[in-house]
Amino acid sequence: MNIEDYVVTGDDLVAEVVNLYPEAAEYMAELGLGCVGCSSAEFETLWDACHTHGLNAVKTLDEINRRILGE
Repeated sequence: MNIEDYVVTGDDLVAEVVNLYPEAAEYMAELGLGCVGCSSAEFETLWDACHTHGLNAVKTLDEINRRILGE
């Protein structure tokens, strides 16, 4: 998937993504991220969340966007 096709980017806040895209929240839960109830989600970007939790941000964003786009 090309970054130009992304609906969600690493600069988006976790809380906004979780609220707008249930499929993204589901995937984050599968990765062990407690983003839905985390107070940091209000100000933490997806880049930050991936870094904090030791995840590959590019792969994580790619999969989140694939799920949002139904691929």
